[in-house]
Amino acid sequence: MCGFVGFLNENADEDFNNKTVRAMADRIAHRGPDQDDYYVDENVSLGFRRLSIIDLEGGSQPIFNEDKTKVLVFNGEIYNYQSLRKELIEKGHKFYTNTDSEVIIHGYEEYGKDLLPKLRGMFVFVIWDKTEKKLFGARDIFGIKPFFYYLKDNTFMFGSEIKAFLSNPNFKKELNRDRIPEYLCFEYIPSCETLFKNVYKLSPGSYFQWQKGKFSQHKYFEMKYSIDNEKSLEEWENIIADTFRDSTTVHGIADVEVGCFLSSGVDSSYVVKEMSKDNRVRTFSVGYEEEEYSELKYAQEFAKTAGVENYSKKISADEFFEAAPIVQYYMDEPLPNPSAISLYFLTKTAAEQVKVVLSGEGADELFGGYFYYKDPLNFENYQKLPLSFRKGAAKIAEKLPRFHGRRFLIRGAETIEESFVRNNYVFPWDERSKVLNPNIEAPNPAVFTKPYFDMVKDQDDVTKMQFVDMQTWLVQDILVKADRMSMANSLELRVPFLDREMLKVALSIPTKYRVSKEQTKIALRGAALKQVPEKTASMPKTGFLTPLNDWLKRDKYYNMVKEAFMSDTAKMFFDCDYIMKLLDNHKSGREKNMKRIWSVYCFILWYNKYFIEN
Repeated sequence: MCGFVGFLNENADEDFNNKTVRAMADRIAHRGPDQDDYYVDENVSLGFRRLSIIDLEGGSQPIFNEDKTKVLVFNGEIYNYQSLRKELIEKGHKFYTNTDSEVIIHGYEEYGKDLLPKLRGMFVFVIWDKTEKKLFGARDIFGIKPFFYYLKDNTFMFGSEIKAFLSNPNFKKELNRDRIPEYLCFEYIPSCETLFKNVYKLSPGSYFQWQKGKFSQHKYFEMKYSIDNEKSLEEWENIIADTFRDSTTVHGIADVEVGCFLSSGVDSSYVVKEMSKDNRVRTFSVGYEEEEYSELKYAQEFAKTAGVENYSKKISADEFFEAAPIVQYYMDEPLPNPSAISLYFLTKTAAEQVKVVLSGEGADELFGGYFYYKDPLNFENYQKLPLSFRKGAAKIAEKLPRFHGRRFLIRGAETIEESFVRNNYVFPWDERSKVLNPNIEAPNPAVFTKPYFDMVKDQDDVTKMQFVDMQTWLVQDILVKADRMSMANSLELRVPFLDREMLKVALSIPTKYRVSKEQTKIALRGAALKQVPEKTASMPKTGFLTPLNDWLKRDKYYNMVKEAFMSDTAKMFFDCDYIMKLLDNHKSGREKNMKRIWSVYCFILWYNKYFIEN
């Protein structure tokens, strides 16, 4: 796991280019504290920060092909690099290291863009072809590893984190104010844009080229369901078990010790159990001083049963709030998911012991783990009633005070596209105009998810929800916080559920073996049950719980947030009377506004970090 930066030279001054690329790389030194190195010629400047995992002595970058006409910077891990290396040697390529990164440059030399479907792993990379004067880069199929680029007129720069651009004099830092409404709804920007003008994200499963002043982006991979209804549940459980065993094996390849995150849930426990079969495994968990929000008891109980070491950290309210601005800085863009702070402390705890950890991210999206995937099944009979009746009942229910069944009547009149996005909103679409000052005209946020729903229009509603989550929530939230929080503490995080072979399995399993009215992740839990106790395999999804809802009612933290809500920064973007009403109503117990309060607060912290302090 590493980080890289680069830009096309606009300035002929070699000293300027050298200093600039070094300054950019220094901004992301946390991604690679073990080594730095650079390549600068008359056309391009590349910088690299390394966290040594494979070939500790010989794996430095930038790295070249045999005749040094191509140069590579790379972030990630290629898990099938050994078989690819053998294949390339047989074709006549000469290797000078034992790293996975050298496989990419020789592979590109041999296959061009057709190399990409051959790669099993998490990656982003850029190759400069000195002969053709061309930049080529690509991102893995899930979007596990980040890649940003700045494109304005003839200025083109790129890197693993946006903050690196701050050290380039040619970067014009501007707030992309038009995207704030989407942030308030989704808690992230659900497109290739960012909250910095002219800064973009390369889409997962895509590659780009820059040649003769032109930038182009192309997809090399699309997720497609191909449901196999012939196999039984037991057969699917065995297929998952065999495939996951292989995935954890290849994800454990390293020349340093590999640890595991451990919560109370089935996903991380399954990872730990597989990894501990052939390795000494240290596990890491976090919780809170408030026991009702802490999973530590369950994690420690499982660690004892599995015979693995467990290191834990209890997070206090003071630590949580002190870390909040630090976390927003490392995130690059505001991300108000409270679990990001939990993850920051978890990665910090792990980094004191190991350099690499395995985690359970991705299992819920691939195998059907979220409770709301049950909704289409619960609405199935009700939605057989005429739409006009359901719409009428919903309108009446919306006007009445809260009562048991009100939510059911409202959502039962909606299409899956409507109910899905509403389920995930922080601020409802019609509330954004009340929050913002001045109001920013923006499209209905459903336009951002519609293209993904259209891609699976022939699938059932449960499958549609999973697919859209894989394209949005997983990429823009789950994987962002996983990458940034681990890298903030110079720790490599690997995700064996998000593997090319695991995806093939997940895209073939019938819905009935993913989700029922009673259970989620049915086939995956069955596979895990062969390895972990029944109590663990059947544990319901909880996520990273936090006591933030209660903390915001305490005077100390209420006043901290109040100060931010009344600040000059807040007045630039929000109706301060409105957001204070949200805060006061939450403190008094009249409303539960934790997510909305934290969304605004994190935006203020982020803006102060990037536009006031920097």
